[in-house]
Amino acid sequence: MTAPLRSARAALAAALLLCGAALAAPAPWYYWRSKIDGTRICAQTSPGPGWEQDSAPFEGPGCQTRPRPPTRR
Repeated sequence: MTAPLRSARAALAAALLLCGAALAAPAPWYYWRSKIDGTRICAQTSPGPGWEQDSAPFEGPGCQTRPRPPTRR
């Protein structure tokens, strides 16, 4: 394979990988409850096997709801 063809393929592969990353959405936030003492924490992924999910997903960061834009009159 010639050098120009290799670099063109490498550029195409890099562009395809970057396009996929641009479409990725952030993970939702959840409250997690400890099975041992009932402590609740907010995290995007499970803190480990001793925790169970304790809420529906939140769209905002840190288990906050996404603010609504003000309505125009």
